[in-house]
Amino acid sequence: MKRKIIVTGDGSTTIQIEDWDEQYHSKHGAIQEAYHVFIKNGLSLFANQKINILEIGFGTGLNAFITFLEAPKYNLEINYTGVEAYPVKAEEITALNYVKELNAEHFQDIFNYMHTNDWEKAFTLTPNFTLEKQEKLFQDIQDSNVFDVIYFDAFGARVQPELWEEAIFKKMYNALKEKGVLVTYAAKGSVRRAMQAVGFRVEKLPGPPGKREMLRAVKN
Repeated sequence: MKRKIIVTGDGSTTIQIEDWDEQYHSKHGAIQEAYHVFIKNGLSLFANQKINILEIGFGTGLNAFITFLEAPKYNLEINYTGVEAYPVKAEEITALNYVKELNAEHFQDIFNYMHTNDWEKAFTLTPNFTLEKQEKLFQDIQDSNVFDVIYFDAFGARVQPELWEEAIFKKMYNALKEKGVLVTYAAKGSVRRAMQAVGFRVEKLPGPPGKREMLRAVKN
């Protein structure tokens, strides 16, 4: 499918899949969305802890990079696992402007390393941050009671409805520790009901710019 780099509402870039009219991040602001959904309403709940994060849809690496930048502010030690079935191409990564837009030029090497290092192998970015990228379908996740936080950032239900059904959320529920948290930009009623059906306690929260609501689910 045809893909192109576009500029979103906050000046940061993302990848658009033209045939689907779908983007890797919100067209209203890629960086704004990442901070609001995953940092403000997810990561910030775990200050001063050692935590394991699972990202569903590693994609451009934006969420992982922002988490890396924010970790010291929250005094966090993080083991980060990013799952991606279809890795983004190197030439697309180099066309993204996240490092510049985040004023993080001194971490350019870290952003590059996140993408150039081997898959299926944990590697240390700093003494308090490790990253492992896993190339596989979300349906193949089998972890149990491992993660404190899940960033659920799959393509939307409009184009990939199978990623937003009970079977996937059951895997997410199993992968989380007790009281673990899943955050996602989505807010559809069908998604909320699928989460609740597998045992999650779900709350609606104000959404990022351009979106009225988002969901946060907690493992009871």
